[in-house]
Amino acid sequence: MNNKEPLAYILFLSIVAAIGGFLFGYDTAVISGTIGQVSAQFQLSAMEQGWYVGCALIGSILGVSIAGALSDRYGRKPVLILSGLLFSASAIGCAFSHSLTELVVFRIIGGMGIGMVSIVSPMYISEVALPQYRGSLVSLYQLAITIGFLGAYLVNFQLLHISRSAGFSSESVWAKIFQDEVWRAMLGMEFLPAFLFFLVLLLIPESPRWLVIQGKVEKAELVFTRLYGSLEAARKKISEVGRVSSTGKGVQWEQLKSPQVLRPVLIGVAIAILGQFMGVNAVLYYGPSIFEQSGLSDGDALFYQVMVGVVNVLTTILALIIIDKVGRKKLVYFGVSGMIITLLLISFYFYKGEELGLSSVFLLVLFLAYIFSTAISISAVIFVLLSEMYPNYIRGLAMSIAGFSLWVGTYLVGQLTPWFLENLSPTGTFLLFAFMCLPYMYIIWRMIPETAGMSLEAIEAYWMKDSKEKRPLDQ
Repeated sequence: MNNKEPLAYILFLSIVAAIGGFLFGYDTAVISGTIGQVSAQFQLSAMEQGWYVGCALIGSILGVSIAGALSDRYGRKPVLILSGLLFSASAIGCAFSHSLTELVVFRIIGGMGIGMVSIVSPMYISEVALPQYRGSLVSLYQLAITIGFLGAYLVNFQLLHISRSAGFSSESVWAKIFQDEVWRAMLGMEFLPAFLFFLVLLLIPESPRWLVIQGKVEKAELVFTRLYGSLEAARKKISEVGRVSSTGKGVQWEQLKSPQVLRPVLIGVAIAILGQFMGVNAVLYYGPSIFEQSGLSDGDALFYQVMVGVVNVLTTILALIIIDKVGRKKLVYFGVSGMIITLLLISFYFYKGEELGLSSVFLLVLFLAYIFSTAISISAVIFVLLSEMYPNYIRGLAMSIAGFSLWVGTYLVGQLTPWFLENLSPTGTFLLFAFMCLPYMYIIWRMIPETAGMSLEAIEAYWMKDSKEKRPLDQ
């Protein structure tokens, strides 16, 4: 087997797992184009509107709460398959729901799928990737999320156009879905990629590192041989995984009492929840609503949101290319600095923009600069760090804890952003987001080592060292 064949196989496995990121992105972003229609149809208040947006995040919290334990017990692959089924059921249910209650229930089901893939997809990629490519390959998951965002924006924009120009019979179910209540089509289109995800998952193997931890060495040997290109390299990797993770005997909550395990878990929790209060999801969820507050029509607002999605995708591709070369920490320093500057300028726009005669195009430029700064840094880095920070034998549980905090933060942002915009005004809301960037930057600077190029076992060995042996800025 030549050197190109293992890399091509690893890329194939990573792309399959990353489709979960596409579904994550689509399911998360599609809501932005339906908020106004659903709010008008059901006469929602600001808090009820927040619940409509946030209900899927409740499902995400439920999904992430059980995904780690399930993946550590039954494997990564079965949990991914389950998530594909949940996405499919959610899409069909939303398209044909008869009431707001049914719609919310099916959104929660889809949210459970989001929660599961949010930790298991990057974890799977991390566990099959070679160290020198791990950052880029895990970033494929984030790229898939951004493509999912863009896909949702484009589908929303196109379906809105179809609803205004198509001539369906007023008595047909298609008129209801694609014309009268087009939000149904927006939510239901997710079934196509969800079912594809389910099918291609049947073609991939279980994570070899999970197989080693479970004592299924022969199966792990087969997978590692395909990943590393030779039986000798596979056996060497199995020996390394077994040696470093020899202290792990099952997944037990008592293991979290160890300072060596608790420290990275708490750091992961901190960066996961803080990252949600730096504004990115408020922009992705409520972008059209925010643009409409600047005087745009709903159609123009959706078009602006498509441009936000394009920048998000292109910047994530750039991050994917450079993350293993530049390193995780430098990307954060650069990007978060840009986030602070653009958030302050957006706040100023809403404070003095009308008085100074600034156009909505200026606001769009600021949003695009903010999305660039976010996509090149925290969005590209977060899932890479969470997928590689934890010991093999407890990675599922640890990622569930960090993922739980991430989704709690996401839920709070989704639920509270309408209240923030109404009571703090856009000016105060974006000032708050800028302030929350500061503790995030400090944690990355002082508490996390640079992990680019390190094997998962080397990272695990770093955290397992006595805390007195660590320097705060240990690279």
